[in-house]
Amino acid sequence: MSQVFSTTALIELAIAKQVLKFGSFTLKSGRVSPYFFNAGLLDDGHSINLLAAGYAAVLASQQVDVVFGPAYKGIALCAATADAMYRNHNSNVAWGYNRKEAKSHGEGGNMVGASVSGKRVWIVDDVITAGTAIREVITLLQQQGAIIAGIVVALDRQEKGQGALSAIGELQQEYNIPVHALITLDHLIAYVEQQGQHAQLASMHDYRAQYGIA
Repeated sequence: MSQVFSTTALIELAIAKQVLKFGSFTLKSGRVSPYFFNAGLLDDGHSINLLAAGYAAVLASQQVDVVFGPAYKGIALCAATADAMYRNHNSNVAWGYNRKEAKSHGEGGNMVGASVSGKRVWIVDDVITAGTAIREVITLLQQQGAIIAGIVVALDRQEKGQGALSAIGELQQEYNIPVHALITLDHLIAYVEQQGQHAQLASMHDYRAQYGIA
């Protein structure tokens, strides 16, 4: 059964599954964040269906030939998104993913699924942090002749990278492509405010003031 996507539904599911936690968390960057997001815990049919419905809702208005998922989390995401495109939007798009290590036997190589050569490829991923991993995937796709059309992620933390832009902003500027997010820090702050969690709201505003993009 198909699900209708909404930002609130995804936030509430993420909280219920402990994908989204509020508290105090030290990130790899050393920043102490008032929330943490781990999309790997969206680990059942209901969860992946709702997330894929969100990706598909974004892609339904785009020109898409191939939905591509970076290994490893992206493998399930791209397959589920292609399925949601077909069921929810009557759009039959191809999907593929990469291996982290090239296969030396059988068909060989590190690409699996649909050919991306000359195709408009949209990348689906969970979160872009520094942007290093997604740049590697973009390079790999370009080497295969793909046209990088855009990226869709589950969460945009809307915080500065190395400079004034976020990691997502840097990708948009560097590759001149759109990057869409199903949930942003703005959405999280609005949800916490709606729930009346005043202490948590204050810490999120403080975090944004210190690390948020202008």
